[in-house]
Formats: sequence, structure tokens, C-alpha cells
Amino acid sequence: MAHAVETTKKYFRVDRREISFLKYVFEGWDNMAVLTTIDRDAGTVVLSIAPGCETDVTAVIERLKTEILMESITIPDTGGLKF
Repeated sequence: MAHAVETTKKYFRVDRREISFLKYVFEGWDNMAVLTTIDRDAGTVVLSIAPGCETDVTAVIERLKTEILMESITIPDTGGLKF
């Protein structure tokens, strides 16, 4: 039986024109994080960060924030729905 891996989730509002770019940045770093779009029109995305990669992902995010809109947001409780 396979064990589930717990990831850290971080939610952002980004310029929707940058979603594909961000997806390639994070997925290009093997197993570091996966970007999922929640609402394309609003530019709402979630990063699922692999265990042990939080520091590296935070460094990448801070660098990206100097180049593009990448605003941390809080997503309200979804009543058990997981992204």
C-alpha cells in the first residue's frame, strides 16, 4: 500500500497571462512544486510544494515577485473540498 505524501499548499493571485510561465518554472524543477490553476480568469493558483522543498520554493517565489504580480492570498475553508 502506497503512502500519501503531504504537500504544503500556498495560494496566490497572479497575472493570468503569467500562469503558463509559472507552471513551467515550478514544474521544471523536478518534483519541487506543482502549480494548479483554481480560477484562470481571476489568476488564482495553488502551489503544492513537495516536503523539504519549502525553502527553495519560497526563494523562487520571492525572486519572481520582483518580476511579476504574485500576491499571497488566503482561500476560505471549502468544507472539506481539497485542491
